[in-house]
This record gives sequence, C-alpha cells and structure tokens, in this order.
Amino acid sequence: MGTFQSLDEAREFFTGDRFATNNGAYIDELDDEHCVCSLEIKDDHRNAYGGVMGGVIFTLSDFAFAVLSNHLHKPTVAQQTSVNFLSAPKGTRLIAKATCRKNGRSLMIVNVDVSDDTGRDVVQFVATGFKL
Repeated sequence: MGTFQSLDEAREFFTGDRFATNNGAYIDELDDEHCVCSLEIKDDHRNAYGGVMGGVIFTLSDFAFAVLSNHLHKPTVAQQTSVNFLSAPKGTRLIAKATCRKNGRSLMIVNVDVSDDTGRDVVQFVATGFKL
C-alpha cells in the first residue's frame, strides 16, 4: 500500500509542488503500479518558435515521477534523470504516464512516457529516485 490513501490526499499534498501545479500539472490517476499526470498546453508554455518549451515537458515528467515515487516511498528525490525528446506535441494536452521499473532498498527507477492528446509520443523520461 502506498503513502497516499486516496487520489485527493495525493493532490492535496502536491499542491505544495507550486512550480508544477502553477504551470498546470494535474494528477489524474495514482495507484501502486502507475501514475498519470496531465497538463493543458497554454500560450504561456510556448517558446519563441511557437512550440512547447522543453522545460514544460520536463516539469510534467518530473512531476509524474515525484508523485509515483513519493507514493511508493516518502520521501524520495530525483538523483539522476534522462530525457529523450521524441516529437513536438501537436495536441492541446500533454499526458505523462509513470511506472516504476525497479523499487530497491535505497533507489528506484521510474519511466515516464509523455504523449499528447492525439497519441503522439513526445518524451521518454527515466529517473533514478533516492529514498531518504
């Protein structure tokens, strides 16, 4: 059983993650197997070329990692992350699906796949979490 007893409890806790939540990151699903977070793309998320800023996509990925990893073991922080930008999003919403690949004694590996609402693969994100 995870740290949070309900989705609402997790949402309440992560209101403290102000950078992500102020930029629109939202927790859609959470259980002991996965987490889904999303973000509606706004004009403020765009770069000078009109595309979605990489930092916005990274932030959503990191947020999904944080929600799942801290559900599985609180507190957990990112020790190392890797991000591969696959395609520019074409839709109006980003969806980040986090799954835990390894949950060890002091480390965990979490994969986060980000797509847009058209089904386009946008980012592959891998994080090593350190359990405090």
